[in-house]
Amino acid sequence: MEVKMKLNEVKESIGKVLIGKEESVELILVALLAKGHVLMEDVPGTGKTMLAKSIAKSIAGSFGRIQFTPDVLPSDVTGIQYLNPKSREFETRFGPVMTNVLLADEINRATPRTQSSLLEVMEEKQVTIDGSTSSLPKPFIVLATQNPIESHGTFPLPEAQMDRFLLKLNVGYPSLLEEQQMMRAYRKEEPIEHLEPVFSPEEIIQMQKMIEEVRLSEGIETYLLRIIMETRRSKNIEVGISPRGTLAFMRALQAYAWINGRAYVVPEDCKKLAPFVLSHRLVLSMEGELRKTQRQVILDILDEVEVPVESGAVNQ
Repeated sequence: MEVKMKLNEVKESIGKVLIGKEESVELILVALLAKGHVLMEDVPGTGKTMLAKSIAKSIAGSFGRIQFTPDVLPSDVTGIQYLNPKSREFETRFGPVMTNVLLADEINRATPRTQSSLLEVMEEKQVTIDGSTSSLPKPFIVLATQNPIESHGTFPLPEAQMDRFLLKLNVGYPSLLEEQQMMRAYRKEEPIEHLEPVFSPEEIIQMQKMIEEVRLSEGIETYLLRIIMETRRSKNIEVGISPRGTLAFMRALQAYAWINGRAYVVPEDCKKLAPFVLSHRLVLSMEGELRKTQRQVILDILDEVEVPVESGAVNQ
C-alpha cells in the first residue's frame, strides 16, 4: 500500500511539471520497473526532455543527455581511454551513458554506426571501451526521442534497434485547458525546481525484483501468445513480433499490473499495453502500409483475438 501511494505521489508531482501527461508518466514507470527503454516520438516542444529530467529527479537518480547529430561519434556516447600526461597511464573517461536516466535526444539524427553503439548499452546494461567492459549504474533506462516530421539529415532506426525499446509512445499536445494550466504554473517559476525525490535508486531495484512475482494465468499466457501469433500470420505484416517482443510484452504486463496494485495480470492489461509494446516492432507489408498504421494493425488484431474470461478471484 505504501509503494502504491508513493507511485501515485510520483505521478502527481510530475503532473505539476508536465500537465496532462499522466499516461506517459505511468508508461515510463512501467518501462523503468520492467528494466526496459522508451522511444518517444513527437514534435519538438511537447515536454519530452522535461519528462526525462522529472523521472530522474523523482528517483534521486543521475541524469545524462546526448544531443544526437550526424557528427556524434560512438566514443561520444560510450567514452574513451586516454593517456593521462601526469600519471603516464591510460585512464577511462566514460560518456553520458554512465547514468541512471539517459536522454538520447533526436536519436534518428545519429549515423547508424553511432546508433549501434547504444545496442550493447540498452541490451546488456554495460559499456565496452577498448576491450574493457564496465557495468552501468542501476537502475538504468534510455528515454530516446525522435521527430516524426523531419526526414532531412535523419537515419531511421533499424528494426533490430526498434526491438530494443520496450515501449514507444507519443507525448502529444496538451488540451486547451491543460495548456492554460501550464501557462499559469510556469508564469513565475519553473515547477521542476520544486520536484523532490520520492524513491531512491535502491528502492527502484527492489521493485524491479518484486514485479517478477506478478502472475500470468494460463489463460492470459495463451491470450498473449495468440496476439503474437496473429502478427506473424497477418497479410498486413511482413515481419511479426519476435520472441524478444513476446518477453517484453510479458514484462511490461507484470509491471503495469503491479503499479496498479495487483499481483496478477488481467486481459484489460494486454489490451491497454499492446499498442505501446508491439506496434513499433512490426514491419508492415506493402499492402498493409498503404492501408493502415502499425498501431491500427495491432488494434485490429486485438478485436479479432478472443478475450479470455479472467477474474481477480481466479488469479488469487
